[in-house]
Amino acid sequence: MSPTSIFAPVSTPAESILGVSIFVFSIVAVIFVVVFTLLVYAVVRFRSRGSHRTEPAQIYGSTQVELAWTVIPVLIVVALFLATARVIGSIQNQTRPQNAIEVIVTGHQYWWEYRYPRLNIITANELHVPVSDPAHPTPTFLTLLSADTDHSFWVPRLAGKTDLIPNHPNQMWIDPHETGLFLGQCAQYCGTQHAKMLLRVYVQSPEEFDRWVHEQQQLPQTAESAGKRVFESTACVNCHTISGTPAKGRFGPDLTHLMSRDTIASGAANNTPDMLSLWIRNPDAIKPGSKMPAMGLSEQDASAVTAYLETLR
Repeated sequence: MSPTSIFAPVSTPAESILGVSIFVFSIVAVIFVVVFTLLVYAVVRFRSRGSHRTEPAQIYGSTQVELAWTVIPVLIVVALFLATARVIGSIQNQTRPQNAIEVIVTGHQYWWEYRYPRLNIITANELHVPVSDPAHPTPTFLTLLSADTDHSFWVPRLAGKTDLIPNHPNQMWIDPHETGLFLGQCAQYCGTQHAKMLLRVYVQSPEEFDRWVHEQQQLPQTAESAGKRVFESTACVNCHTISGTPAKGRFGPDLTHLMSRDTIASGAANNTPDMLSLWIRNPDAIKPGSKMPAMGLSEQDASAVTAYLETLR
């Protein structure tokens, strides 16, 4: 099964959406069967027989037929409306418990920023949340913002699509019932690299999530090096933040714990030394049209910066 299939929900919002989807599909399937059956009956029953053709009897003003084709569609539409409205209301009006995890999600061209205000954590592209035990729910509530243009946050197995619109905060929530990695995609065209603005949600056990939080709250332990000096003396510091250093940029992802992530470039490449080196030297080789500029570093400086970034765990 596809990792982005809506037919394998692991979170309450996704389960509710699947339920109403099956309900709608069942109704339209019945309509299709009825209409197709009547069509076949009419074709067979009233097909032309022989060469003698006469005009069939003309019938006008059948009140029963007119009521049937008016009332039945209206009732079907009302049923679909009420079912959909009930699901939308139950998802949007969910009460936020005191133990809920709060995350501020900001969409950028073409990457995701995640801020955990209560935990004092800032990270990028890979969202970490705890599993939610139905007996003791620990949902995650997301506030969705955009730094530039329209985006859409969509992890099909966890919840439906919700847009990120400039100057218009939106809300959504998830309560995953299983641990694992769940994939998604920016579902609103946002520019050249929209297709590579990928989503990765890591649902962890409470112990693993607490360990991740503790590690993310620590300052990186790095020694002075040639790569650090090159990084801090170039325009890298204008876009990126590394806690405990002069790098305080806000235009690009926070790199404080870069090597704790499995991917770079919003999931476009695995976070390996070779791919990281290529990303520093020539970002367009991985993600053409990305906002990450090629800094024109010498081979020696690029290798030194790569080695420095590899220490950020």
